[in-house]
Amino acid sequence: MSVVLLAGGVGGARFARALLEVVGPSELTIVGNVGDDLEVLGLHVSPDLDTVLYTLAGLSDEERGWGREGETWNALATVERLGGEAWFRLGDLDLGLHLVRAQALAAGAPLSAVTARLASALGVETRLLPATDDRLRTWIATASGVFAFQEWFVLRGHRDPVDGLRFEGAEAARPAPGVLEALAGARLILVAPSNPFVSVAPILAVRAIREVLERRAAPAVAVSPLIGGRAVKGPADRMLARLAGGTSPAQVAACYAGLIDALVVDERDAHDLAGLGEVRPIVTRTLMRDAGARRSLAEAALGGVRA
Repeated sequence: MSVVLLAGGVGGARFARALLEVVGPSELTIVGNVGDDLEVLGLHVSPDLDTVLYTLAGLSDEERGWGREGETWNALATVERLGGEAWFRLGDLDLGLHLVRAQALAAGAPLSAVTARLASALGVETRLLPATDDRLRTWIATASGVFAFQEWFVLRGHRDPVDGLRFEGAEAARPAPGVLEALAGARLILVAPSNPFVSVAPILAVRAIREVLERRAAPAVAVSPLIGGRAVKGPADRMLARLAGGTSPAQVAACYAGLIDALVVDERDAHDLAGLGEVRPIVTRTLMRDAGARRSLAEAALGGVRA
């Protein structure tokens, strides 16, 4: 089965690992969010792509939920001592990847080619593609001002209620090489249990990607990031409540109106399935607490191809 996964954030990375364990690396293509990308100390950082890479390579810090396991912070301590910008925490192990990426990008390599090189070096066989090689950045509008995504999320601790989002560069952004071909040839398209607004919407903001999904021949299945109407991690529930009017499965599905055929929801949300319309609910346990739970969730989502 050829499967394409749209993914961002920790939930996207963990679900990507679950799928990899079920379908195998040659059958899975992951299209990753780049709206979170930023420049830190002159280096290009791709947090969502790197989270997927580290997770699939078995290098991620599972307890912290981001970065490398066994990380140290000597370089950052020096940056702080010298009065440099240190609010975005780059560890010593993580820094090595960013140095290699920055050098390759400066030499003219596109982000997709650099990502493929990094994945190969880390032993990740699954194809990981950025949604676009072009510059695309998420901006968050709040009552306190408009902030670049990482400034709102990390520096301000995502405490400001969100009034709107803007995806800078989306109008001109072209899909990275291989993205449209993977989507057109997929037997199943999946949307990870990622924040619909800040992890998936930047991918869908690339017009050609959205258009392929709108006229898809294969079924498309999204996995809700909520359990009992609450986010496992991050501000997805607060954003849904404020921007979509609630945290039911119907509000999650509405974020993907016209783009999905089914929605995987947790058992704790099975009582609240009204308003889904033509979107078919798939009810299962969605908390990926261990390998068995990850596999069960992946198998439930993959069942959408047989519907």
